[in-house]
Amino acid sequence: MKQIFFLLLLPFAMLSGPATAQSESTHADADVPALAADQRDLLREEIRAYLLEHPEVILEAIELLEERRESAATNADRALVASHSEAIFNDGYSHVGGNPEGDVTLVEFIDYRCGFCRRAHPEINELVETDPNLRVVVKEFPILGPESVAVGRMALAALEIDSDRYGALSDALMEHQGDLTETAGYLIAKQAGFNVSELKEAAQSETVAERLSMNYQLAQALGLQGTPSFILGGEIIRGYIPLAEMRDRISEARAGADAADQAQN
Repeated sequence: MKQIFFLLLLPFAMLSGPATAQSESTHADADVPALAADQRDLLREEIRAYLLEHPEVILEAIELLEERRESAATNADRALVASHSEAIFNDGYSHVGGNPEGDVTLVEFIDYRCGFCRRAHPEINELVETDPNLRVVVKEFPILGPESVAVGRMALAALEIDSDRYGALSDALMEHQGDLTETAGYLIAKQAGFNVSELKEAAQSETVAERLSMNYQLAQALGLQGTPSFILGGEIIRGYIPLAEMRDRISEARAGADAADQAQN
């Protein structure tokens, strides 16, 4: 049915296109006889009649077009991930949770003031607890204003100062009830055992500024404009998805990785 639709539209598009387009395709269509005006009119009427009789063909064509667009977008995302894989999966400074040697890596770009990040947070923790082969990389990506940036810088500083305590601090920041301001963030950090003066100094360091800048640049290169955003295998997930769907996608990523390994062997 889809083929019929495109075969019908092809001559129609050629007939209704500009003269220059027809002249450019003269050599390619040398074997196709030209149609007289009355023949073109008849062909248009037949196409119109067919589409009115079979309107489902248009819907099928639209679905096919959407599938092709989605496929093209997926391929483009995979190319982006491949070209930035080291920065995504092994930047050397982002927090790595779960199983560091896991067979599937889930990368999350977070903002502690993001409501959907807070919604996803316990679900990501559940994934880590129930999937012993999941590796999780957390990238600070504060984009919701100055308070977000201040808390994000503090989190990066805490990771630099004491990576063992970062996980507890990150949990506490995500679970904070109320407005997460810079002041509230440092109070939470103090309760987590960090020296506030040391943490504030580190948050203003060139190291933290550079790492935050690299996260921003990576997000821009990947076309990420919101939080949470995820990288899973070669897939870019822009926005929150429910736990059950994330489990399914992790299973698909694992199956794809296993298939690739078998193909290489």
